[in-house]
Amino acid sequence: MLILGIDTATPQVSVAVGGHEGVLASTQSARGRQHTEVLAPSIEFTCRQARIELAEVSVVAVDLGPGLFTGLRVGIAAAKAMAHALRAPMIGVTSLDLVAFPVRFTPRLIVAAIDARRGELFHAFYRQVPGGMQRLTDYQVGTADDLASEIMASGEECLLVGDGALRYREVFEGMARVELVDEGLAYPSATSLVQLAHARALREDFVKPWELAPLYLRKPDAEANWSTRNG
Repeated sequence: MLILGIDTATPQVSVAVGGHEGVLASTQSARGRQHTEVLAPSIEFTCRQARIELAEVSVVAVDLGPGLFTGLRVGIAAAKAMAHALRAPMIGVTSLDLVAFPVRFTPRLIVAAIDARRGELFHAFYRQVPGGMQRLTDYQVGTADDLASEIMASGEECLLVGDGALRYREVFEGMARVELVDEGLAYPSATSLVQLAHARALREDFVKPWELAPLYLRKPDAEANWSTRNG
């Protein structure tokens, strides 16, 4: 079983290929919002590095968001088209789950926070459990101050991870019992996507391409601006 992972939910485009032997190859590219231009060459490069043909891929996994509206549309549309062409099943994983996954072994409360623009963060809380991690809250959107209040109310030691946490570093750095993870783990990655998707693929926890939908949590910027002007 070979899984192709595609992540375009944030400014970083990430692609990985892997399966039973783990992740065979991965690539990351951060070029602003040029997701369309970067994605196809990244897929080709990753397949070459893994020494596989694209036709060998048997599962397509994609980041469902929340994240950048345009980036999500590019990644999900490409993943669906590829799954259709390969006649491969799909798996969708949220960006917040992917951000939390690399730090799953900490005994502290994990708080994943992705920059949502407009002065807000997408966020969720997680905890280590045997065999992985468990999400404790719904996926939410709110200000950095809102999130800081939730963290304080938990009364626990927290590990705060994600580019949203780093963007609003000044809100969180002075908080007791809160540690910020550095920039190396700021974005969701296709490496984590392949690892999480592999476990689900073993359970045959697939979705049909037409059943897979992005997780936005709020209206896109253009629609919100139009609504505001016509309020």
